[in-house]
Amino acid sequence: MNVIPLDNRLVIKPDDAESKSAGGIIIPDTAQKIPQRGTVVAAGLGLLATTGERVKMKVGIGDNVLYGKYSGLNINIDGVPHRVVRENELLAVYN
Repeated sequence: MNVIPLDNRLVIKPDDAESKSAGGIIIPDTAQKIPQRGTVVAAGLGLLATTGERVKMKVGIGDNVLYGKYSGLNINIDGVPHRVVRENELLAVYN
């Protein structure tokens, strides 16, 4: 991947949307929920403080994260959907 996010931005590969319900019913593409979790595949260097120093990011490549439904920007990298999100738009890191 040739995308390097700037400052405190992250490139996230969203998890696949659920295609079956808990009861086994197949959900059509138009009714599937927008994924709100994914894996960080690229991270910026961190926010530039007024002192000129970089503020270290709390998340890094490989972390599984939760983000808001409408946060960030949707992009395609090599035909695969990704999302660019600022670190402060993340809701949580999960295992």
